[in-house]
Amino acid sequence: MLVAVTLVDINSKMIAAWRETFEEHPEVQIVQGSMLEQPVSAWVTPTNSRGSMDGGLDGVLKKHFGASIEKSVQQEIGRRFGGLMPVGHATCVPTGQMQPRYLISTPTMIGSSENVSDTLNVALACAAAFQAVHMQNAREPGSVRSVALPGLGANTGQVPVEICADLMWTAYHLFREREFTDFGEMRKALEEQLGDLTPMTNATKATKASKPASTAAKPAAQGPTSTAPSAKPTPSVKKQDEDFDDFG
Repeated sequence: MLVAVTLVDINSKMIAAWRETFEEHPEVQIVQGSMLEQPVSAWVTPTNSRGSMDGGLDGVLKKHFGASIEKSVQQEIGRRFGGLMPVGHATCVPTGQMQPRYLISTPTMIGSSENVSDTLNVALACAAAFQAVHMQNAREPGSVRSVALPGLGANTGQVPVEICADLMWTAYHLFREREFTDFGEMRKALEEQLGDLTPMTNATKATKASKPASTAAKPAAQGPTSTAPSAKPTPSVKKQDEDFDDFG
């Protein structure tokens, strides 16, 4: 089943990066605005491994849904992961509302306020959110027909918007091309494209090649990715802007 994807953020820089990176995919809706205004089946929120909804978009959604949503997320994390959800996994819990019916929580970091700019956590988190959509639809066919995602890791995680957009592009293509039974299979497939997904030091990152071009290639440049078959080239890492106001 084709699931409609919306990318939404209040940060104009994130919007511009998405529009450039996803220019060949008009089926992806890109919206500058609030997640709360997106009429989709599921909202995605970047979280920490404990599901503590104490800031950023998590905090906004906790205020919107009420404190019970955090309890639901943490109960699911406790049931499935023993209380600590690894990066590269996600939960999908009912909201009790008609729209969105589900909240998908995917960690971009283990704790709160971590710098993940030298990692591939954005790709892992985004792919995990999409995998949660597949898994929910496998449990209940047609239950998630549309999903909205923010710029993952581009604020608190300090990932430059260009890199964030490219890593989300990679996760989106994996979502469109393949379905997996679990998060482990998903991670292996992502590693086939991006290489080792463990956090990289600056020295390690310097040895990594950029992602090779897609069918309509753009000039290749260095980013926090490794050599990958059939993947979009990553733009150069720019200094993180000081005035980011998005939620990721």
